[in-house]
Amino acid sequence: MRVHVYEKGFLGVGAVLLVVIMGTLAYTSLAMGIHLPGHVQQVDPAQVRTLPPFDNPGLRQVGENRYEAVFLGSAWQFQPAEIRVPVGAHVTFIATSTDVLHGFAIERTRLNMMLIPGQVTKNDYTFTERGEHLIICHEYCGAGHHIMYGKVIVE
Repeated sequence: MRVHVYEKGFLGVGAVLLVVIMGTLAYTSLAMGIHLPGHVQQVDPAQVRTLPPFDNPGLRQVGENRYEAVFLGSAWQFQPAEIRVPVGAHVTFIATSTDVLHGFAIERTRLNMMLIPGQVTKNDYTFTERGEHLIICHEYCGAGHHIMYGKVIVE
C-alpha cells in the first residue's frame, strides 16, 4: 500500500505542530514560571469563616515586601472587596469558596484560580506597575454573578 504525497505532508505538518505545542507548554511552565495554582488543604465550607486565616480575610504583611492576601468567595461577592499593595510587592493569594464554584481572575495578570467550596487554593504574583486591577468571577455562580467583582490597587 502506497501513501500518497499529500498524506505524508499532512502527517508531517501534524508532527511539527505537536512538537511546537509541546515546546510552548514546556517553555511557559519552566522558563516563565506559569503553573496551575496549588491545592493546599481541605476545609469544611460551613465552618470556613471560623477557621484561620479565613476568619480574618484581607491583606497582611508577612515579610519584607511580601504579603499574604486571604479571600473568600461567596454569593456574589469577594471578601475583602478591595486590597491595596505596594509596587513590587510579592503577594501570595489564598482563597476558597463558602458556597458554590467561583472563579478568581485578576485582570492584566496571569493570576487565575478556581474557588471550590472547601478547597483552599494558593497562587503567587508580583505586581510591578501602579494601577487598579479588577478581580472578576469567571465561573457562572447564579443570578448575581455579573455583580461579583473586587479590586487590587497597586500603589
